[in-house]
Amino acid sequence: MNKIISLIKTHKIKSVIIVTLLIWYYFSLPNELFSEPTSTVIESKDGQLLGAQIATDGQWRFPNSDSIPIKFSASIVAFEDAYFYKHPGFNPVSIAKAFWQNIKSGSVKRGGSTLTQQVIRLSRKGQRRTYFEKLIEIILATRLEFRRSKDDILELYAANAPFGGNVVGLDVAAWRYFGRNPNDLSWAESATLAVLPNAPSLIYPGKNQQRLLEKRNRLLKKIFDDGTIDELTYELAIQETLPQKPFPLPQIAPHLLQAAHSEHNGKRVKTSVDKALQQRVNTIVKNNYNTLQQNQIYNIGVLVLNVKTRQVMAYVGNAPTDNEHQKDVDVVDKPRSTGSILKPFLYAAMLDAGEILPNTLVADVPTQIASYNPKNFNLEYDGAVPASRALSRSLNVPAVRMLQQFGLDRFHHYVQKLGLTDIKYNANHYGLSLILGGAESNLWDLCKSYAGMSSTINHYEETSGKYYTNEFVNPTFLSDTEVDFGKLSTEKTIFDAGSIYMTYESLKEVNRPQGEENWEFFDSSKEIAWKTGTSFGFRDAWAIGSTKDYVVGVWVGNADGEGRPGLVGVSTAAPILFDVFDILPRSKWFTKPFDELEKIPVCAQSGYRASEICVQKDSVFVQRAGLKTKACPYHVWVHLDESEQHQVNSSCYPINKMKHTSWFVLPPLEAFYYQRKNPSYKNLPSFLPGCLSSNKAVMDFIYPKESVKVFLPKDFDENTNQLVFRLAHNIPDIKVFWYLDANYVGTTQTFHELALRPKSGKHIVTVVDELGNEIKRVIEITD
Repeated sequence: MNKIISLIKTHKIKSVIIVTLLIWYYFSLPNELFSEPTSTVIESKDGQLLGAQIATDGQWRFPNSDSIPIKFSASIVAFEDAYFYKHPGFNPVSIAKAFWQNIKSGSVKRGGSTLTQQVIRLSRKGQRRTYFEKLIEIILATRLEFRRSKDDILELYAANAPFGGNVVGLDVAAWRYFGRNPNDLSWAESATLAVLPNAPSLIYPGKNQQRLLEKRNRLLKKIFDDGTIDELTYELAIQETLPQKPFPLPQIAPHLLQAAHSEHNGKRVKTSVDKALQQRVNTIVKNNYNTLQQNQIYNIGVLVLNVKTRQVMAYVGNAPTDNEHQKDVDVVDKPRSTGSILKPFLYAAMLDAGEILPNTLVADVPTQIASYNPKNFNLEYDGAVPASRALSRSLNVPAVRMLQQFGLDRFHHYVQKLGLTDIKYNANHYGLSLILGGAESNLWDLCKSYAGMSSTINHYEETSGKYYTNEFVNPTFLSDTEVDFGKLSTEKTIFDAGSIYMTYESLKEVNRPQGEENWEFFDSSKEIAWKTGTSFGFRDAWAIGSTKDYVVGVWVGNADGEGRPGLVGVSTAAPILFDVFDILPRSKWFTKPFDELEKIPVCAQSGYRASEICVQKDSVFVQRAGLKTKACPYHVWVHLDESEQHQVNSSCYPINKMKHTSWFVLPPLEAFYYQRKNPSYKNLPSFLPGCLSSNKAVMDFIYPKESVKVFLPKDFDENTNQLVFRLAHNIPDIKVFWYLDANYVGTTQTFHELALRPKSGKHIVTVVDELGNEIKRVIEITD
C-alpha cells in the first residue's frame, strides 16, 4: 500500500513538473522580442523613401518591413540556413557538426545556429556564447516557430541583423550601401547584404573588400548550383563591383520628417506626398533661392494641398540654405505677419453678410482714423474704386475703410471661425491694422482656409446645394487618413458658396508677375484665384493661390525677421507660386453656384443695386445676400436751366422750363481724386446766379485731417515753414474764402490751396464758398 502511495506521489510530482515546464515554455518567449528604438521613416504615397531620422540610440534602424524581397530571402536562406523551411527552429545535424568541430579544435569555431536561433540571439542582446545559452536559444527558437510563421521570422531577422557600423536591418543597409530600396537590388547586391551579418564588424563595404567579394561570389555560386538563378544571371552578378562607402539616406522632405517625427516618433509613416512632385518643387525652391540669396533673402516655405482630400502633396519647410540662416527651421507652421493675405476673407465676409455687391464703389482717399493713417502701396489714391478691383489690386485704404464699415469685432469673429490659430488675441489688440498685417498667421493655416473656401464651392455643386459642417478641416500629411468634413447641412459653414465664388472671380484678375501678364490670351493658361501679401518693413512675402483641385501657398523672407528691400509678394513669392502651378495637372475653373446667386440690375457706374434714375444698368449675378444692399446713393436728380449750363431751383427759375437730369455725384474728396483717373467724370454745374444752393456737401478738406496735430519745422534761416491747406470742391472755377480763427486770410479759385503759418496752439480753419456753403476744420500746431 505504501508503495502504491509513493508511486502516486511520484506521478503527481512529475505531472506538476511537466505542467510547470509547459507553462514556462509557453510564457518563456516575450511578447515583443525587440524593444530598441527605431528611426522615424517617411515614405511617399506609393511607398518610396522620402527621408529618415536616426534612432535615439544613434543607430540607423528602420521599423519592421511588411515583407522581404525574394532575392534577399533566397540569398540569406542559402547562406545561413539551407533547411530553414524544414526544421522546427533548430537543426540537430548542424548542431552536432558544430559541436564535433569545436571539440576537435578546442575552441568555438562554428555555431550551427539556424536563422530562428539567430533571431533569438539578437533579441537577447549580447549574452555570452556558452552551451547553456545555446540550449536556451534552441528552446526559445522552437517557441518562436510555434508563434510566428517562417516569413515572419525572416522579417524579424532582416529588420534586426547588424550590417556593419551603425547600420541595423536590411532596409537601412540597402539604402546606405546601394542607395535604393531593397526591392530594387540585384542578385549580386542582395548576396552582398546576405553575407554581411555573419561578421559585420570585420567585413563591410570599404573594409576587407577581397574577403567580402569572395564570400559574395561563393554564395552566388551556391544559389546558381541549386537552380535559383541561371548561368547568365550568375556570370553577370559576379562581375558587379562592391560598394565602397555608405550613401547618404534620401532627405527629400526633411521638414516634413521633423513634423512626422514629433507626432510619430520611431514609426514608419506613409505620407500623402507625391515624390516626383516634391522633387520638382524642391528644384523650383532651390532655383529661386539661388536668386533671392543675392538680395540676402534666405528662407522659403511652400505647401501644396489637394482640395478634394485635403492631403499634403508637397511640403517644403525651408530653402536649401545653411545653419547660419536657420536651414532647419520649418517655416510652414511658424507665425508671420500676414500683410494683405487676409483681405479676401474680409471681402467674402462683406459679400456673405450683404454689406456690399462685388463691384460696389468704396472710398479710396487719404484717411486718418484716430492715430492710424493707412496708405496704399503706390502712395496714390483712386477716389472711389469697385470693391472687387480694390481686392485684386490689393489697395490698403479701401480695405481699412471696409473693415471699419464692417466692424472690427465682427470680422475678428470670422477669422476665429476660419481657424487661424496664431490670431489669438482679441480684436482691439490688433485694431484696424488687422487687415494689413497687424496680426500673424502661418502658411499651414492660411492654405487650410483657402482650401476650405475652394472646397465649399466644389461640395455645394456636388451635393446639389448643401454644405459640410466641418468644411475648414485641418489638412493631413498621412496617406491613409481621410479628413472628416462633418455632416451635410443646408446651413453654410462660414461663407456661402456664392460669396466665395465672387471673391475668387476677383482674385482671378490679380495682376500676375512678369512673364504671366497676358495669361488670359492663351488657351493653355490656368485660371487661378490668388493673392499676395507683403508685411510692413518688407519682412514677409506671401502668395497663395487656388484652383478647383489644388491650393499652393508660398512664404518668402528671413527666418530671423530681417526685412529686405524688394521683399514683396508679387516679385518674390508669386513667381514660385506660378512655377509650382505650372507642374500641377490642369484644373477647370470652379462651377458657378447658381442656387446661391441672383441676377439683378446693377448701376454700371457705382456697382450698387440700380435705382430708377441710374442711367446705365448692367444685369449681373450677385450673391443672394446682396439683395439686402441699398440702392445706388450716387445718382441724384439735378435741375438745369434750358441751356443745361447751370443748376437751378424754384427760388430762381420757372419749374416748367427746368430740365431734369440724372447725375452721378461722388462726395467732394472722392470726386477730387476720382476725376484724375476718370476723365469722363463730370462735376456738377454751378448754380445760376441768384439761386439758393442746396445744403448738400460740395467741398471737403484734402489736408489737414480732422483734429490733426501738426509740427512746423524751421528752414535754414530759422524761419518757421508754412502749412499748406488743400480743399476739394464739386463745382469748378468757384471762389472760396478762407478764415483762420474768424480772421479772413485769403481767397482761392479753381485750385484751392493756401499756405499759412499759424502759431502754436489750437485753431479753427473755416472755408466759405461764394454760394454760402461752409466747412470747418480743427487743427493743433505743436512746438
